[in-house]
Amino acid sequence: MARMADSSAGDGRDPSRSTIELDLDVTQKLELCERRIGYVFRDKRLLQAALTHASGADHRLASNERLEFLGDAILGSVVCELLYRQYPHYLEGELTKIKSVVVSRHSCAKISEALGLHECLFLGKGMAAHREVPTSLLADVFESLLAAVYLDGGDREARQFIELHMGPEIELAVTGEAGGNYKSLLQQFAQREFGNTPLYQLLDEKGPDHAKCFKVTAVVGGQRYQAAWGRNKKEAEQRAACNALFEIRSEPAPYPSD
Repeated sequence: MARMADSSAGDGRDPSRSTIELDLDVTQKLELCERRIGYVFRDKRLLQAALTHASGADHRLASNERLEFLGDAILGSVVCELLYRQYPHYLEGELTKIKSVVVSRHSCAKISEALGLHECLFLGKGMAAHREVPTSLLADVFESLLAAVYLDGGDREARQFIELHMGPEIELAVTGEAGGNYKSLLQQFAQREFGNTPLYQLLDEKGPDHAKCFKVTAVVGGQRYQAAWGRNKKEAEQRAACNALFEIRSEPAPYPSD
């Protein structure tokens, strides 16, 4: 557990009570993280290590840096296999491009932010004083958590963890990167056919603040197309644009919202 401050200065507090309070705080953070990632650890020490930044550790070896190293390798390997199996007609160059997007620090940080993992971290006082957690730290904690799941539950649990949290990123990378930027493609179509740009309307949002989803529809030339849900407004707009392009070609929308 985290270290206790020395209370021998006689501040009137019961040292044993302080220890209990600190341990409860640690337990609450671990339980919160387990609920958000959808996995319960047998070895809670692994989970705590995965959530501990170097600034909040007794020494560097007690931080999540080694777990991050392992998680990065596992993530790359599993994503490569998923892409190889799911997209048998894609060439090596296309798979490489998609993989680089999926395993990027941006994608890892986005998932951590959507899960609200910043509320579960163990940080030093200096780092904790900042209002926003750095993107690099959010990316690191996703990889360290993946490694912790692997060590705690094995290969099967790690793969399920990746598929659960990275599946939407793979889908988005395939449509947005390999297939082109749909918002850009829809804008080109709208300017060519109507001389204006598409509009994106927010129709609904749901979920807690740390994991909201947004429902957006694209409007082109006065025509509203099938709305799409996304984990953030940018993703929802990209998917709404994709729906519009498919509907314009008289094809079923790939992201039905109902």
